[in-house]
Amino acid sequence: MLQRKYLSTTNLILAAVLSIAVIILVNGVFTNLRLDLTENKLFTLSKGTVNILKSLDEPVSLDFYISKKSMRANPPLSNYANRVRDLLEEYASTADGKIKLTVIEPEPFSEEEDQAVASGLQGMAVNAAGDRAYFGLVGTNSTDDELTIPFFNIDRETALEYDITKLIYNLAHPRKRTIGVISSLPMFGDAQGSPPWTIIDAMREFFDVEDLGKNVDKIENVDVLMVVHPKDLNSKTMFAIDQYLLGGGKAMLFVDPMAESDNMRPPEGQPVMPDIDSDMKFLFKGWGIEVPDEKIAGDVKAAVRVETRGVRGPQQVDYLPWLELGPSNFNKNDFATSELKKIYMATAGVIEKKPDSPLKVEPLLETGTDSMLMERDLVLFQRDPNVMLRNFKAGGKKLVLAARLNGHVKTAFPDGPPVEKGSKATAPAGAVLKEGDINAVVIADTDILTDRYWIRKRNYFGVSVPETIADNGDFILNTVENLSGNSDLISLRSRKEYSRPFVVVEDIRRNAEKQFREQEHALQTKLKETEQKIAALQKQGTGNDMLLTPEQSAEIDKFRREQLKTRKELRAVQHQLEKNIESLGTRLKLINIGLIPLLIGIAAIFAGIYRSRKRA
Repeated sequence: MLQRKYLSTTNLILAAVLSIAVIILVNGVFTNLRLDLTENKLFTLSKGTVNILKSLDEPVSLDFYISKKSMRANPPLSNYANRVRDLLEEYASTADGKIKLTVIEPEPFSEEEDQAVASGLQGMAVNAAGDRAYFGLVGTNSTDDELTIPFFNIDRETALEYDITKLIYNLAHPRKRTIGVISSLPMFGDAQGSPPWTIIDAMREFFDVEDLGKNVDKIENVDVLMVVHPKDLNSKTMFAIDQYLLGGGKAMLFVDPMAESDNMRPPEGQPVMPDIDSDMKFLFKGWGIEVPDEKIAGDVKAAVRVETRGVRGPQQVDYLPWLELGPSNFNKNDFATSELKKIYMATAGVIEKKPDSPLKVEPLLETGTDSMLMERDLVLFQRDPNVMLRNFKAGGKKLVLAARLNGHVKTAFPDGPPVEKGSKATAPAGAVLKEGDINAVVIADTDILTDRYWIRKRNYFGVSVPETIADNGDFILNTVENLSGNSDLISLRSRKEYSRPFVVVEDIRRNAEKQFREQEHALQTKLKETEQKIAALQKQGTGNDMLLTPEQSAEIDKFRREQLKTRKELRAVQHQLEKNIESLGTRLKLINIGLIPLLIGIAAIFAGIYRSRKRA
């Protein structure tokens, strides 16, 4: 017996030692092996992120500042911080040593807190004493360039991977990117002394912006090309744009069936239509997309309300060609539009995809279903909004105003470089691309760029200061920033949200609240009816408001009884709501705490019985 007891104790000690040794071995050898069992693959990096991490030439250091103790009072934020840390560890594991992750917990009045503040991290107040919690990321590269995410806002959880990957990519490629602009509009100012448009000044804060003029022979050293209102492009410019896109260049193409910012007017006395439209048919035809000529998008629900003079004087009316787009009109899965609140567009065109198009067309901005294609001449010559409303007929489908285009296309110049009239054909400087993958964003409006539709100038002590009234500028900057990265960065899309609400509980709550509102409405109806009856009785009474007739007293008593009865019913509904939720919670606890262990215990008992019988 003593020998058996000794052997049993020894076996237990050996089993414990073996378990610890296995754990140490697994942690040391199989650290990079991970299994993501979450439904939405929250901790699995996208293919684009993996490609960027694998292509890092030099190490990138990431300092993750997280105030664990200070955030304990905020469970949602604390849980989110844990998820961010786990995701950053996944970055470090995937990067094969090129990502050096350091987790720092800054204590109040410590050197770590001073470093966080010096790096530009935003602290969140957590108590009345003024202590602050930090939850941000500081990244540095081998040349000491520094970029930060000041605070991981839980509202941007779906963009978490994009924000981190963009920071790493920008550290790995610190060169300031170049934006080339081809435009027939005076975006950079004019000879009369008009200043550059605000959107140009905004882009210059983040990029090198070059004015390429109206026509160019070749497009080189440009990260993103902006073509705005392309009118009267010569054949060399068309060929240069075609070759730039086929060679992997990214572009934003702004066309417009009616550019209100175009001041081109026909000579006086000549009945000629003003040339204020633009298109890029030489490219769009081969791409299988079209911006219909002389057609303008109108949306009765997104129409801007303007003041016009009617028969009875000034009146407010919806002006269909001007659109005020809100969150329901934006693509929530694209980073260029996911955080926008409002955009103004004016006399915008519509992007249509043909059945044989080789491109993937992903809408960024679109109208609602209560929209239609309007004739441009009606808008151009008939300025009365009421006439437009009378002629409005909803088409029942959304109209695409801006879209992201991706796909493999052929050149618009299959016969080689075009030859200008009067000149001799010359051999191209380099190989002519016959096909390639394009990555572009097409916007069927140019007025979206003009100050008039998103900027108001305020005069502060003699200085004109621009104030934004819409997110037009943010949309342009987001898109340019997104396009100026590489294809892997552009391919990233929003992650799924981590939070998974109790759908059954919410259904119970919603149904109970609906019943509560119905009974509340019934109570208000009874109250109104009773007041009307009392008022009628008072008119028929003695005329003395201070005296009540027996009928009035009876009605008031009846009302009070009904009021008490209804209040009891309302309380019963509320109690039933809480009771249903508590009952559901009890069942869930019973299943998780009691039933599962019970099933495991029963399985163990049957396994023991089976082994005993097998030995016997």
